[in-house]
Amino acid sequence: MFLENAFRRFGLLTSISCAFALFALLVVGCKQQKAPDSSQQRQEDLKAKQMLQGIWVNPDEANVAFRAKGDTIYYPDSMSVPVAFQVFGDTLVLHGAQDVRYAIVRQAPHLFEFRNLNGDIVKLMKSDEPEDMLEFENTSPRPINQNRLIRRDTVLMVQSQRYHCYVQVNPTTYKVIKTTYNDEGVSVDNIYFDNIINLAVFRGAQRLFSSDFHKTDFSKHVPADVLKECILSDMTFNRVGEDGIHYDAEICIPDSPSSYVVDVLVAFDGKVSFHTNK
Repeated sequence: MFLENAFRRFGLLTSISCAFALFALLVVGCKQQKAPDSSQQRQEDLKAKQMLQGIWVNPDEANVAFRAKGDTIYYPDSMSVPVAFQVFGDTLVLHGAQDVRYAIVRQAPHLFEFRNLNGDIVKLMKSDEPEDMLEFENTSPRPINQNRLIRRDTVLMVQSQRYHCYVQVNPTTYKVIKTTYNDEGVSVDNIYFDNIINLAVFRGAQRLFSSDFHKTDFSKHVPADVLKECILSDMTFNRVGEDGIHYDAEICIPDSPSSYVVDVLVAFDGKVSFHTNK
């Protein structure tokens, strides 16, 4: 009788334990389910998007701001990349290098007012002038690039030995996207082309060093968020020291005074190292 009661109590406890375990699993499962993404639940305002179709001008500046066609906004500056856009409620979203949101202040068939990233209200009017279409004859962005091959050579005498150094800057089709702001305070993406630079050093007829350099080779000396908007612009001779031949590698943000200069040292044994210029 004692054993029977004990087994009954054990069975009851086991049932209670199983119930608690099942309840715990259900709670954990509910917690692990991801909350639905609010951005996925939003419905695009197709009526507002349709009203935005056309060419828009800034009446205060008397210039063309952009053209909305389909799902894309085009800029009159051929260096600027067309950008996909959407309208959600009172927000215009541009999907460029980064998503940027602008608050819509007022919208009508021939009027569009929004707040730019500086907080200023920009007023645009839809154009009815046929000549404004000429601003968009070339809708393909024209990348800015030096687009030319650069060669330099330097002859050095070090301890009665003749060194001949060659630099060749090779333009490439590697695109670099830089975000800027137009007159309306809207972010636009401009295209630039990067370079690959070859440096070769000869001691007499012996090739001491030869290698191609890419901007990523200098990632330890340039912050990552800056490097992505930079191009490897040039490499110029600096000096000869007791440790070897020094060149300055210039990593620049296009159309900006901002740049990084990294010391490229080719030692007399042919080894190369990088050093941040102080």
